[in-house]
Amino acid sequence: MLKYTDEHEWLRLEGDVATVGITDHAAEQLGDLVFVELPKVGATLTKGAAAAVVESVKAASDVYAPVDGEVTEVNEDAVANPESVGTDPQGSGWLYRVRLSDPSQLDGLMDEAAYRAFLG
Repeated sequence: MLKYTDEHEWLRLEGDVATVGITDHAAEQLGDLVFVELPKVGATLTKGAAAAVVESVKAASDVYAPVDGEVTEVNEDAVANPESVGTDPQGSGWLYRVRLSDPSQLDGLMDEAAYRAFLG
């Protein structure tokens, strides 16, 4: 199940763990990424709070937590090769995985059709 936020993050749920990254739209807007900073494994995230940073030659941008939870894994390859986040943001460029503490928060996120409509 793929869900989207209005801040241009996506998440894919597998059990009670969600993989999180930026959307294709966000990657296109940012351009060539040169730096990625991810949360620490074990960090507790709060929905709507900054969880990571992606920086391009144009600007730095916060990546917000789409749900509350604990970070279980980070994509070290995204840190070593930030361009992967820009070229394949919804594949190999994922950012981190989080164990949901409140699965009901998924109800407030958009599905793909709603996200496309949001983009206009």
